[in-house]
Amino acid sequence: DMNEEINSIYQILSNTPAGNDFDVGGKARAIRRWIRSVLHKIIQYKAQHQHVLEEAATTLKLALPQDIVIKNVLPFLELPAYTFEVGD
Repeated sequence: DMNEEINSIYQILSNTPAGNDFDVGGKARAIRRWIRSVLHKIIQYKAQHQHVLEEAATTLKLALPQDIVIKNVLPFLELPAYTFEVGD
């Protein structure tokens, strides 16, 4: 899905006018829309990933002693805290 999204920018840009000194043109607008689309997908994938990690952590908490899970497992299951902001 993301590979298709990344490859789609080539087709979009090849069929879009560039613009001129008075107008930023279709390419700039197309790139902005494409970037927003990609960022939205990244945010969705990050949320899905977090949900899967929470399920895995719950399963591990039930299967392993609590101190092992907290010290050795949970730190590896967390995503970096970076957030993507999508604006106009």
